[in-house]
Amino acid sequence: MPAEGGATRLVAWSNELRRVHARLREALAVTRETLAAGAPGPAALRDQLLYCHGFCTALAAHHEGEDRDLFPAIAEQYPHLAPTLHALRQDHSMISHLLAGLQAAADATAPPAQLLRHLEGVAAIMESHFRYEERQLLTVLETLALDADPDAVLGPL
Repeated sequence: MPAEGGATRLVAWSNELRRVHARLREALAVTRETLAAGAPGPAALRDQLLYCHGFCTALAAHHEGEDRDLFPAIAEQYPHLAPTLHALRQDHSMISHLLAGLQAAADATAPPAQLLRHLEGVAAIMESHFRYEERQLLTVLETLALDADPDAVLGPL
């Protein structure tokens, strides 16, 4: 992304990744709290479904951006990380499957306890994935040359 004078702005991708992971963890916590409160009534149910949909959308967009923009840039500059990127893409696929289950339950207006069970499955894999990704990629991301908008690559959080 061009800065003043046409120079390319160096993005600290490691900081951006940490920031997005922290925001997704916060969104997960808020969604958990909303579902755990389990307040009765249509307004409470609308709020619970809204949080579920929002969390699903944000996490899916994050992983789609990594697969589309970030991982190819890493693979080009650091080809030895191909097995790590493959494992991370497999995690994305598994999380996508779990998110589809949560989304389907939310679309069917499942009770909060059922939504929470789906969310807990997503949360377990998501946290494991984030930790692995951060252990494997943060050092590489300190030096990654990728001229792109972080919100487009990692999700607008």
